[in-house]
Amino acid sequence: MNSVSVEAFREKIFEFYRHKGRVFPWRLTRDRYAVMVSEIMLQQTQADRVVPRFTAWMERFPDVSALAAASLRDVLQLWSGLGYNARGQRLHRAAAIIVEEYGGRVPSDPSILIRLPGLGPYSSRSIPIFADNFDMATVDTNIRRVLIHELRLPESITPAGMLQVAGDILPKGRSRDWHNALMDFGALELTSRKTGIAPLTRQSRFKGSRRWYRGELLRELLAAGELSRQGLEERHADCRYGIGTIVDALVREGLVEEYGDAGLLRIAGDAVSGKGLTDRLVEKNE
Repeated sequence: MNSVSVEAFREKIFEFYRHKGRVFPWRLTRDRYAVMVSEIMLQQTQADRVVPRFTAWMERFPDVSALAAASLRDVLQLWSGLGYNARGQRLHRAAAIIVEEYGGRVPSDPSILIRLPGLGPYSSRSIPIFADNFDMATVDTNIRRVLIHELRLPESITPAGMLQVAGDILPKGRSRDWHNALMDFGALELTSRKTGIAPLTRQSRFKGSRRWYRGELLRELLAAGELSRQGLEERHADCRYGIGTIVDALVREGLVEEYGDAGLLRIAGDAVSGKGLTDRLVEKNE
């Protein structure tokens, strides 16, 4: 694109944003921790669903230190309903690393952020963009679709190629507003249905999927405190993946721990936090 057409494209996107831009609580803060929380919550979850969870999260864990000090049980209970519970666990682990290695301050350097659990190529750049207005580009599904459609790019363009294009047209000094504007234009105006441009990856059918069973098992353990592996296998005998393999994956990932000769399962860290089954039964009856 020449400079005239780039400027026209920018003005089109900013004009849309001035009149129809969305307002979310994470757009009203410059706190890097709050932005990090929102970016991880927004991974594969619609923004409207994230709003109440984000608000509750920031009330319960207002800073990195509060999150790092929390138990995994507390984290997963608050995360429950957002899906992809491992995201909550990774955010919890990232907070512990930030407290231990960075004095409780979320770094602004993408090369550091990308090494933290739960952050990838997109979010490691989006955090300094939205918190600090850094002049760099990042590309999510909506931005990719807008650039392909408006700039007449091939859908086969590589992620690296797309990032290069996004960087070339970035309006200096307006990175935060520019990325919000592109996202809103893609979410509200140039939808995938309207353009026919497919995302790079598609979410699989949810109910009955591995992800669905993972969420079910974690919800059951959060409610009961501890359950036997045998009991879970009997209860979910219709699971076509084999509930044991899903339990094994949760154990490997550190979300669940197995203990005792009877093959009992509980949320990882429950024994350390003192929140065993007996403790919760006492609390419930008080």
